[in-house]
Amino acid sequence: MANMSLQKHPMPEQDPQVRAGNFKEVALGYTADIAVEEAQRCLHCKNAPCVSGCPVNVPIPHFIEKIKEGDFNGAYQVIRSQNALPAICGRVCPQESQCESKCVRGIKGEPVGIGRLERFAADTAMAQGKAVTTKAAPCGKRAAIIGSGPAGLTCAGELAKAGWDVTVYEALHTAGGVLMYGIPEFRLPKALVEREISTLKELGVKIITNAVAGKAFTVDELLGEGNDAVFIGSGAGLPNFQKIPGESLCGVYSANEFLTRLNLMKAYTFPEHDTPVKIGKHVAVVGGGNVAMDAARCAKRLGAEVTILYRRSEAEMPARAEEVHHAKEEGINFHMLTAPTSIEGDENGFVKAIRCIEMQLGEPDDRGRRRPVPVEGSEYELPMETVIIAIGNSPNPLIKKTTPDLPTERWGGIQTDENGRTGKKNVYAGGDAVTGAATVILAMGAGKKAAAAILEDHPC
Repeated sequence: MANMSLQKHPMPEQDPQVRAGNFKEVALGYTADIAVEEAQRCLHCKNAPCVSGCPVNVPIPHFIEKIKEGDFNGAYQVIRSQNALPAICGRVCPQESQCESKCVRGIKGEPVGIGRLERFAADTAMAQGKAVTTKAAPCGKRAAIIGSGPAGLTCAGELAKAGWDVTVYEALHTAGGVLMYGIPEFRLPKALVEREISTLKELGVKIITNAVAGKAFTVDELLGEGNDAVFIGSGAGLPNFQKIPGESLCGVYSANEFLTRLNLMKAYTFPEHDTPVKIGKHVAVVGGGNVAMDAARCAKRLGAEVTILYRRSEAEMPARAEEVHHAKEEGINFHMLTAPTSIEGDENGFVKAIRCIEMQLGEPDDRGRRRPVPVEGSEYELPMETVIIAIGNSPNPLIKKTTPDLPTERWGGIQTDENGRTGKKNVYAGGDAVTGAATVILAMGAGKKAAAAILEDHPC
């Protein structure tokens, strides 16, 4: 019988005052009792509109029914049939704008906590040692995957399940891409990412690290080495800057550098690990997306007073509402309708302040978002020791430079059809390398589509 509560069960969390001083996971996860009660809220709609909101087409009512019955491993197996990284998706997917936005229960009240239930099923299976997928018999086909982020790992997993010999090439010294270097420990524990990757290795996927595409090898070299297909999932790791005065001062970070030092190189444990990260008492983070929230919350945990500067209003912020809420709970300051005009330095070349101007929203731009317009005479200055720029990233330019016959957009993204096929034979692409910076689950969906296209074009 359905649980007719209008509200989803809240996620147990660390107290904001406590978590703002540590890097432990904020959301603690559902207990078995809470998960079963939340699963009982599902109406098991015949047409399952929630599935249409999932980029990897997880059979959502089916796995929720398994949880309702107490068959938690069965729920995991249902999810895993379509989603290679369920424990990750349960934590970082924007379910509120995808599957949960289609949930019928959300018409009157809150939707079913689909993401929270997905996390519960995956965590439970991992804790019980049941997170294993059957390895297929070899089919004689080989694929090279460039990048071990969400798109690359998903594509690799789908091909391995079909019996392909798959090798993943990762530029950094640790596999996982943005899952390892970009998303903080308190949102996505790295041990969990490593567990998900180990599950792919059990399928036979090989991972080669410290291998930069365009330097260690080219796409043509991979094709010449007997690979039937090459998938490019190299992400968007080239940080964008505002091109304002002072961006070259000491104490100005790209969010990529700041987060990579903390997440991948464990700077927050210095001197236990070798990589330090220097910030002062006052930190400004420029941007309004999830990366800006991650950078701000990390700086807060390092002991700084943190201010987010965003040139539009809160209603236009691209960050998940949950991340903004958590940031506010942790004491981070928000200066909306504010744009930096310059970063000021001291006599030694270090940041001492950031100059800003107030903005107001004007007419919509070509994407329908109201364009921010400066308010004349509204400049002001904020004392700062550190400025973190989090205004987006672009794809790896080395692949474009070393593969001149690979069609790309003017801004660097690889051109593909809707199924990930590029204009170069036997080369496929997906994720941020194609779209620019987006979400983990959209990258996974692209990797899955590309794998399907590869299997269609190269039948065993």
